[in-house]
Amino acid sequence: MKAMDLNKARIYVGTYRKYNKGSLQGEWVDMADFYDLEEFRERCVEIHNDEKEPEYMFQDWENIPESLIDEGNLEKNFFELRDELDKLNDTEKEAFWAWAEGNNIKLTQDAYRLVKSFQSSYIGSYASKEDFAEELVRTENDLSDFALSYFDFSKYADDLFDTDYWYKDGYVFRNE
Repeated sequence: MKAMDLNKARIYVGTYRKYNKGSLQGEWVDMADFYDLEEFRERCVEIHNDEKEPEYMFQDWENIPESLIDEGNLEKNFFELRDELDKLNDTEKEAFWAWAEGNNIKLTQDAYRLVKSFQSSYIGSYASKEDFAEELVRTENDLSDFALSYFDFSKYADDLFDTDYWYKDGYVFRNE
């Protein structure tokens, strides 16, 4: 799952009735303009006020994971997830998407718990597994430079990532 900025999410909102009549009439809507699903729905009503009881059709979208939207539905937790992700820095946001993909996370879960689970698993950004292993050895052990020169960080990384940690797209996560 590629990293997405939910603050840049957009949806093209049409209706099934117009579509079935051969019209793509609708409007692009920036999701950053809305606090919650209710405000978004109110805007959809304004766009298609020429229809009585319109059935909205999301004909295109950007920066929204497929698991949160389809042509007839936007998941109710989209706004909560967007707001929770806003509390993370840019590196953490990118790591979140790697974590979600690596764990096959269902983004429709409670957004607060989802982000807290990510935060408890996320260790940091590293160029390689070996870099993480070396930092771990240097910070948790009082070894001389001489001893460190003989230390096999690659084999230690193999052991770490066979049991306690996992690595994806430059990010290290704790196994849970």
